[in-house]
Amino acid sequence: MNDAEFKRFADAAAHCQMSNAAFLAYAVDKAARDLTRTAAEIATEREVIDELFAARRHLGRIHGLFNQVAKALNSGADAPHLDASAEAVRSAARRMEAAADALLAHRDGGVPA
Repeated sequence: MNDAEFKRFADAAAHCQMSNAAFLAYAVDKAARDLTRTAAEIATEREVIDELFAARRHLGRIHGLFNQVAKALNSGADAPHLDASAEAVRSAARRMEAAADALLAHRDGGVPA
């Protein structure tokens, strides 16, 4: 823990009128009660960026699959679920873009655009 992190920690404990040890024990207990949320909140920026790049790779593969669908449709094939699939991909792309925007805003200390 660097000096700035320790100051933020000590200030938070003081604000809650708790000793550093009591505040730390409370925070650890709270974190242990919801491990899924805790893992998400403490994920490093690098881990989040890695996940965004993985999602980007998956969207790239989906792009390739849609090209194959287009080729099949041009050959007379039927794709009864194409509209639903395309909407699911658009939705995933929007969520990925929102996540990237939120990450950049968090890193820059602002709010998402």
